[in-house]
Amino acid sequence: MRPITAGYEARLVVVVTEAMTVDFEELGRVHPVYATYWLCKHMEEAGRKIILPFLEDGEEGIGSAVSARHLAPAVAGHRVEIVAEHVGTVRNRVTVRCRATLEAGKLIGEGETEQTILPRKRIEELIRAATPDC
Repeated sequence: MRPITAGYEARLVVVVTEAMTVDFEELGRVHPVYATYWLCKHMEEAGRKIILPFLEDGEEGIGSAVSARHLAPAVAGHRVEIVAEHVGTVRNRVTVRCRATLEAGKLIGEGETEQTILPRKRIEELIRAATPDC
């Protein structure tokens, strides 16, 4: 992987939909607000946008850690912007700090993601090893 400059940023903008509100399947709908698990997904997606321009041929990133604090609610129709900032790379692990805000600038979430950079073939091997025989 080519070096990523400290402070390099990527952005992801999403509009909260009804499908992104809290629904625990077995327990059903809980709250009509942007679910923390969707916040984490969007932070990971923004973090992936950081690494893509720096991957070498044959390399791929795979999520290896995520942490988030959900600070305020957002409801269906709210536009959320996630700003991901590269804070460091140690060996093959890229750490990104994320902040999620509403259009009015209100901070609704913050956290970090980590992606591990591996040869694409190694990731494919790991996936095959985890796939049960049918």
